Amino acid sequence: MLLVSAPILGIPEKAALSKVIDSGWLTMGERVRAFEEAFAVMHGADDCVAVSSCTAALHLILHALGIGPGDEVLVPALTFVATANAVLYVGATPVFVDIESSDVPLMSIAEAEARCTSRTKAVILVHFAGYLANAEQWQRFARARGLHIVEDAAHAPGLKEVGQFGAAAAFSFYGNKNMTTAEGGAVIARDPDLRDRIRQARGHGMTTGTHQRLNSRSPQYDVTMLGFNYRMDEMRAAIGLVQLQNLQEWNEIRRIVVVLYRRLMATHCPAVTIPFSEPRRSAYHIMPILLPRYVVRQDVIDELRAQGIQTTIHYPPVHQMTLYRELFPGTHLPRTEDFAQRELTIPLHPQITSPVAEAVVAALAAALDSCAQAGTAA
Repeated sequence: MLLVSAPILGIPEKAALSKVIDSGWLTMGERVRAFEEAFAVMHGADDCVAVSSCTAALHLILHALGIGPGDEVLVPALTFVATANAVLYVGATPVFVDIESSDVPLMSIAEAEARCTSRTKAVILVHFAGYLANAEQWQRFARARGLHIVEDAAHAPGLKEVGQFGAAAAFSFYGNKNMTTAEGGAVIARDPDLRDRIRQARGHGMTTGTHQRLNSRSPQYDVTMLGFNYRMDEMRAAIGLVQLQNLQEWNEIRRIVVVLYRRLMATHCPAVTIPFSEPRRSAYHIMPILLPRYVVRQDVIDELRAQGIQTTIHYPPVHQMTLYRELFPGTHLPRTEDFAQRELTIPLHPQITSPVAEAVVAALAAALDSCAQAGTAA
């Protein structure tokens, strides 16, 4: 099966893990600190905080910003559910905002403005598929209303612009991301005080960590805030240090594959549209396409699967999931819903060669032709 995404792991990662095991120190030590420093340098930041997941990163950012009960946070529904869940974690209310268009499936500023109230305290921008939102427009929007900007950058590691939009950015290193630590995440926050609050809250609100106490004269510590167990361990950090060395090269390969896909689609699948037709900075995390309206998406999924090609959907809209439908009944986001009904994600990762991309597009063209014939016959 050709997978939608596939981590690249090998001998260097195995060697790095072996060194951690041989060291006898498994969590929150020198490798975590080295990973934080290296990740920060790549993004032009002074420092960052490594955590257990992007979900944890989002939760910690909102918590450290003091967002809580009675507050509202603008979020897209075209995202992974964790974006909205993190708002609920702090007791605030997620307010779902429609996308700009099928070509730019990022949160609409006009729709965001319409949904702002006196209780709105923040907006979470999701860099969907790795494509960056417009920083200047959103910064003007946020300044005019006194809002915090939080970036959900799960799809966009390696871009220096990320982490500069507003208060903080949350990254994911899950197994299907551009680089992986299996599970894991990070926060870039340029305000040192905010970053320190996030760092302390990641480890139960303790004033020192285990490794710090090992190297100090006293084993004493205090707890001065409510905290969480969101630490990254040494094994994940060791993998991350290796992966980070390859991230820029892998992102460039992704870009080249996307360019190839666009050319092949225009020739062989002209009925398919590809979002982000205009140039835009991206980490090229996934390859979303929009199927023509005459196609039954499940039929295309089944035909591609029969050819050994995995596909998936990004995303089932969060506001239509049972939990959120019950919490916020009557929410209707027409552009998000239309996009989500027609979107299909095809394989994109650095191991895809030109012949593989050509085979994927050929299989898609055959599936679309089959669907069109079935529709005509009906």
